[in-house]
Amino acid sequence: MNRKNLLFSAALLMAAASSALAQGNGTAGITEATQMVTSYFDPATKLIYAIGAVVGLIGGVKVYNKFSSGDPDTSKTAASWFGACIFLIVAATILRSFFL
Repeated sequence: MNRKNLLFSAALLMAAASSALAQGNGTAGITEATQMVTSYFDPATKLIYAIGAVVGLIGGVKVYNKFSSGDPDTSKTAASWFGACIFLIVAATILRSFFL
């Protein structure tokens, strides 16, 4: 057997072995990755809700300070902080319902 035939045989053997290892088309890996990603949604949703609560508290204090000092721009500040809290809560809920 010459060197050319030996290299061809080795390449053929490696191709057969790699095709045998890839028989599942990666479905087991994709399923495992999907389960890992979806397992993060509950803690991430709770974290976003907690961040929304903190943002709401900070916004409430800032709006109260502006209102107490007689600032005429209080309604604009209140709307922006309230909108930020609503966005966080709605975004977390929609992402959770969209991906799960």
